[in-house]
Amino acid sequence: MSASLVFFIVVAAVSLTSALGVVTSRWPIHSALFMLVNFITLAVFYVTLGAQFLAAAQVIIYAGGIVILILFVVMLIGSEKIGGPSGHRLWTPYAGVALGVLMLATMIYTFASSLFGAPGTADAIEAGHPKAVGMTLFTQYILPIEMAAVLLLVALIGALLLARQPKAGAQ
Repeated sequence: MSASLVFFIVVAAVSLTSALGVVTSRWPIHSALFMLVNFITLAVFYVTLGAQFLAAAQVIIYAGGIVILILFVVMLIGSEKIGGPSGHRLWTPYAGVALGVLMLATMIYTFASSLFGAPGTADAIEAGHPKAVGMTLFTQYILPIEMAAVLLLVALIGALLLARQPKAGAQ
């Protein structure tokens, strides 16, 4: 077993563990810190693939900006333990499963299209130039970019619903 394979396995295990920690943690502050670790491991993957520009963008934008913003919000509104699922919204698990299946289908489509089509894509982004990366992302990979935008919009709406205060007298 080569050293690069061992390194990949260790970083992949840390990445998967931290992603699982984001989803399963009952404390919002712990979820945010697990997300920071996950973003850093993704940046390590980008460096190993030779995409230093994407690794720097990952660390600066996501680990440096988004996670800090989330931590400030958690500190401002408090970090109470998140309870279990409530019984008055029975449709939410089904909506979550449907969105998860949709995202999985998008990932499979993207993976299959990269295997069977578009030769030369790796050559275009191998140098890591921002223009080549941007053109590739917004031409060939526009569907996953749009799906990520929809996922971020859903997360924003979910955070808004979680953060709003209940009206007086309502349960």
